[in-house]
Amino acid sequence: MNQITQPTALITGASKGLGRALAGALAARGWRLVVDARTPGSLANELPAAVLAGDVTDPRHREALAAAVDTIGRLDLLVNNASDLGPSPLPALARYPIEALRRVYETDVVAPLALVQILAPRLRAAAGIVMNLSSDAAVEPYPGWGGYGSAKAALDQLSAVLAAEEPDLRVYAMDPGDMRTDMHQAAFPGEDITDRPEPAAVVPALLRLLDARPPSGRYRAADWAAADSAVEANR
Repeated sequence: MNQITQPTALITGASKGLGRALAGALAARGWRLVVDARTPGSLANELPAAVLAGDVTDPRHREALAAAVDTIGRLDLLVNNASDLGPSPLPALARYPIEALRRVYETDVVAPLALVQILAPRLRAAAGIVMNLSSDAAVEPYPGWGGYGSAKAALDQLSAVLAAEEPDLRVYAMDPGDMRTDMHQAAFPGEDITDRPEPAAVVPALLRLLDARPPSGRYRAADWAAADSAVEANR
């Protein structure tokens, strides 16, 4: 019988930004990792991980990710981090290119569910966690954010229903907040976004969530970071 004691995570979209920062933090904790990226670059040299280049909208790539997980023998955490913002500058819904909208939904909604479906047996065996990266655009009607925001709203609802259907799993829709990433810069072309925090600054809140393992639901990284600050202030 295969006795794998190290926890294992699959993180999509790990070449940069939050996915890369979280992968590094979990690796430092001794986790086994399977990560994917459209352009992995030097990722394989920087992380002790199985790194697969590809696009999560490709069924063959998803099968390859599942095969990599099967090689390890367990899956404790699936992080659906890969996202498609859509066109930049962000268009109003009245002129949103429908093919681009389909691409956003394929990446941000369909692919995460497809990965959950294929990896469900491994997740159930480990009483694992699904973390779907959301956005405040899922709940706030920001002009121009109708494509990405509605896709993340759909992902939130998908997460809530999955949680109801899979009570042995923890399913989190996690809003990480604004970050200094290429995607956020694309949403605000030509603007200075250096006032936003680096993705690494958000990771401690995500780790705290994983450690606490609260009930399934929608959470904001800012709330977990605030809880950490309150604990420190009371010491």
